Amino acid sequence: MSLSPDVYALRADAFLQQPIAEWGQGLRAHHHHLTGEQPEAGQVRAWANSHRVLQEALRVLVSEHPEVQHWTIAFEYELPRERGRRPDVVILTNDRVLVLEFKDHPRPTQVQVAAHVDQVAAYARDLQHYHAASHHLTVLPLLMYTNRPGLFEQEGEVVVTGPDGLSGYLATQYQPGAEQFDHTAWLNADYAPLPTLVSAARRLFEHEPLPAIRRAQSAGIEDSVAALVDAARAAHERGEHHLALVTGVPGAGKTLVGLQFVYARTVKEAEGERDAVFLSGNGPLVNVLQHALSNKVFVQGVHDFLKQYGAHRRRLPEEHIWVYDEAQRAWDAEQVLEKRGHATSEPEDFLRLGAQMPGWAMLVGLIGEGQEIYIGEEGGLGAWNEALQTSDQPWVLHAPAKITHVFPNASQIITNDALDLTVSLRSHLAEDLYRWVHALLDGEVEAARTLFARIQAQGFEVYLTRDLETAKAYVRTRYEGTQDKRYGLLASSKASNLKQMGLDTWTMGIQAHRAGPWFNTPPSDPQSCCQLTRLASEFVCQGLELDFPILCWGSDLKWDGQEWRSPTPRTPPAGKRAPEDPHRLRLNSYRVLLTRGRDGMILYVPAQPALETTYEFLRSLDLPELWPGRDCSS
Repeated sequence: MSLSPDVYALRADAFLQQPIAEWGQGLRAHHHHLTGEQPEAGQVRAWANSHRVLQEALRVLVSEHPEVQHWTIAFEYELPRERGRRPDVVILTNDRVLVLEFKDHPRPTQVQVAAHVDQVAAYARDLQHYHAASHHLTVLPLLMYTNRPGLFEQEGEVVVTGPDGLSGYLATQYQPGAEQFDHTAWLNADYAPLPTLVSAARRLFEHEPLPAIRRAQSAGIEDSVAALVDAARAAHERGEHHLALVTGVPGAGKTLVGLQFVYARTVKEAEGERDAVFLSGNGPLVNVLQHALSNKVFVQGVHDFLKQYGAHRRRLPEEHIWVYDEAQRAWDAEQVLEKRGHATSEPEDFLRLGAQMPGWAMLVGLIGEGQEIYIGEEGGLGAWNEALQTSDQPWVLHAPAKITHVFPNASQIITNDALDLTVSLRSHLAEDLYRWVHALLDGEVEAARTLFARIQAQGFEVYLTRDLETAKAYVRTRYEGTQDKRYGLLASSKASNLKQMGLDTWTMGIQAHRAGPWFNTPPSDPQSCCQLTRLASEFVCQGLELDFPILCWGSDLKWDGQEWRSPTPRTPPAGKRAPEDPHRLRLNSYRVLLTRGRDGMILYVPAQPALETTYEFLRSLDLPELWPGRDCSS
């Protein structure tokens, strides 16, 4: 029997006595519990190899040192708030934590070895830094190649060994007479970063720019943060549950408000403490912010958070304040059922969790407009009102006047237009740009022309071209010699026609896109967006921005002479959910892509017959064109 309901862990003596079939059945059930899916055949074979190697090594060690039978072995242990990151094996000895990653490659390449070493080193480092019960323990990484006998070497902090070297290595980690720490408490411990990391992250935020987040020069930012600080203070002092909603068009500064509020740590001011966390379902945004801040203290994935604490789990987070970016995109119950195995919407999950928090809780939702691009996000604000109706606790709502009518189920409504960022000083350009994009996607030619003249007069440039090299030359020339400007290629994830032009967003898949380096590293870095070699899709760039993106137009959204059209989607595989309105998702994808620029953007429409009408429509909006051979700096 496992020592923890959410972890598949056994004492060493129980593991040695358990038949492999019974052990494998338990591990498959654990895998399904974590992922909602059955393991693939290759995964099961890898488990069997690791079982064989580990049992042989432990039998030798227990015969020499009987105390080792009291060690604990956790299989596929999921790191707290790190959805999908699971070391193969974690061994809890008397006084230390050993992190083991098993690989079956008989002849791995140098690149593969480097990736494997970095993988297990990162597991150990994150357990040391972010696992509450590991701060005072030694955490050591080991990489095991099950098909490479005779191998034993050191790669930095990582021991790399073959199967015959494991028992000897484990023997070096046995400390006779050392008092054993509480293994059950370790297995059930929560996320809690080292205080030094909290302090470092706060100093970084206070003194370093976040290059991919809009630098909004706005009185509205300060007013919005102050309003949230007041609401948090009231919730804490009165022992209440408060829901605050901040609205704004793309680029008005919602994300910056959320980050400023979290870093203010509105209630606990002691250095090294934290009571607020910024959560986002936008994986690349989380990646970029964590990369810029050099740690994972204040910015985390919302799905990781809810997997840890949602669905009536017994654990409660340390933070009382949760800031949810793009909260209008929260998953509905059907999507949560498909992805996490329980039919509770994310708004319900959050409010149920808040109701269980001791004393008080505050949830801040940052609400964007027209940016739902994933299936299961189409419920919008109404899903939060439904969650208020089913909550076990009354919730006080803070919101701007324009959305309060959506929430008849709130116990009290405090109207505050400081929470609407469209009234900010910087928002004129942001709002005009959003309205221009709205008119463009609605096919309103005259309105689009008028609005384009306004944004152009405010210094925002939009160019049209059919030659990608000309577009690249423009941005390189415009920002030559600058280190803090960012330009790059954007495209819809469904723009399959771009493959004919040698552009492919999906070679490595959206999940593998290293958004942090892409947005943050200097222009000379091979991973930088400024290299203009790798596209970012709407899923990668949502919530982020570039100074001057090049949007590569796809055949997934074409003008037919009167309106925009998108292809009829294929019937999804069995068990997969179809979108309620696929054309709306396409339009929203381009709405995201068209609102990523700070200084302007270039629309590149490939010279393909299928896009001729689209190109002519965009020309009709009075966009200036870039032609090959012209002076790109003019």
